[in-house]
Amino acid sequence: MANKTISMSKVRQIIKLFSQRMGKKKIAVRLGMSKHTVKLYIEHFHSLKTTWEDLSKLTDFELNKLFHPPKEIPIGDRLKQLRDFFPDMEKQLRRRGMTVSRQFKEFKALHPETYCETSFYKYYKQWCKKVNPAMHIEHKVGDKMYVDFAGATLPYVDTDTGEIKNAQVFVAILGWSQYAYVEAMHNQTIEEFIAACENALHYFKGVPLAIVPDNLKSAVFKASNYEPTVNENFKAFADHYGIAILPARSRKPQDKAHVENMVKLSYQKIYTNLPEKEIMPLSELNKLIATHLAALNDAPLTGKECSRTDQWIMELPALHPLCETGYEIRKIKQVTVTKFAHVYLTEDQHHYSVPYELIGKKLKMQYSRSQVNLFDQYELVATHTRVRSRGNYSTDPSHMPPQHRYVTEWSPTFFIEKAKAIDAVVEQYIKEVLAKKQHPEQAYKSCMGILSFAKRVGNNRLIKACKRAHEIGYYNYKIIDDILKNNLDKYDEDPEPALMPTHDNIRGGTYYQ
Repeated sequence: MANKTISMSKVRQIIKLFSQRMGKKKIAVRLGMSKHTVKLYIEHFHSLKTTWEDLSKLTDFELNKLFHPPKEIPIGDRLKQLRDFFPDMEKQLRRRGMTVSRQFKEFKALHPETYCETSFYKYYKQWCKKVNPAMHIEHKVGDKMYVDFAGATLPYVDTDTGEIKNAQVFVAILGWSQYAYVEAMHNQTIEEFIAACENALHYFKGVPLAIVPDNLKSAVFKASNYEPTVNENFKAFADHYGIAILPARSRKPQDKAHVENMVKLSYQKIYTNLPEKEIMPLSELNKLIATHLAALNDAPLTGKECSRTDQWIMELPALHPLCETGYEIRKIKQVTVTKFAHVYLTEDQHHYSVPYELIGKKLKMQYSRSQVNLFDQYELVATHTRVRSRGNYSTDPSHMPPQHRYVTEWSPTFFIEKAKAIDAVVEQYIKEVLAKKQHPEQAYKSCMGILSFAKRVGNNRLIKACKRAHEIGYYNYKIIDDILKNNLDKYDEDPEPALMPTHDNIRGGTYYQ
């Protein structure tokens, strides 16, 4: 076949004229081409073992396939090794934190004679285009915010209990500018999810037209490619800010490619920069995340001279203004006051106090992400900061009966101040009692018993008893009780023996010489 392909119109004319018994030289002259080219096309026509009548019925595309079949270009061993490696490499890239650069280094270690890193990237992109053809999505300014939770969690210390827990990491990104927001949350409940979305809007300083969540339970009650059922609380949040909800299709990562990519970048640019051995409270963890997030947003985008922050500044005028008031979910349930004057929030497994006069009554509990309110009929009877500490109690001392209230006031300072009011000797003795006991409650009961003697026997006797107990090095309630029972506090210290008075009847030392 000729080195340079000719049009299908010319091919048709060659075959037609040849079928009409015109010679090759005349065909070449009439069509203005070389005799050699005409000869090659006629030879190929003979090899097809067909007729002009059959060929004339074919389209140009079909005719081209017959006369110009695609040539298989032989590939070298190096390229074959690469193409055989790419399918496994694609699986490895699904792992958290894995990069193409790291895969290249591993391949280079196995095949030192392979291509350079630039060629490796080029051939991988070519392979991806054939295996995974992609569609370019044109994002509009101020149009969408994509949200999702990262798969990997981050440890933090619960300041209420001291427990180490795992934080869920929320990621949001504006479609056009690719400006991102990352925050560690307690969990993926609807309250936390909505709070994270609201924080993202405040970080972006504006509201886009739509929000695109993944099929999270917090966002989507029932997934569907056509009409997904959105969580009512999430819908109320969207209505509050005037945002449309457009859930991504299930198992369609291309619907939220931006946020998927940002999750990967979070692993590489944020997770890896956090201290591994230092576990901190959630608030401190988020401060560190914010620092690394700012660096990520300010870094130049690949292939561009601007950063995400630069593009966000351009997108900001297209975002709608934020609402003056924030959105907060409020749940309502009926609870019964226990004999301990507390109610139980099942969701957090935590107890909250109410006035003891309400023991046995049914109250209405209204709670949000940050606060718990309790109502008797329509009267607000208790307010607490919401605490997610399982099995523990939030108690307002004013809710307790008088005979119980004093226990909550006990502390080392409480007993030291009471002792100081009696005398410095008693104060020092009480400090020693507090220091000697292994458990605070043991010490408090001993101190309470010792100080009670002030009313029973008077301050003076208690001061002397403490002084005697201190001299012998015993610090407890029993020794003070024994000293007072046996009236040992009434014995003064042994006086120094009086010397013999000097007078005339005393014989001197010389008398016995």
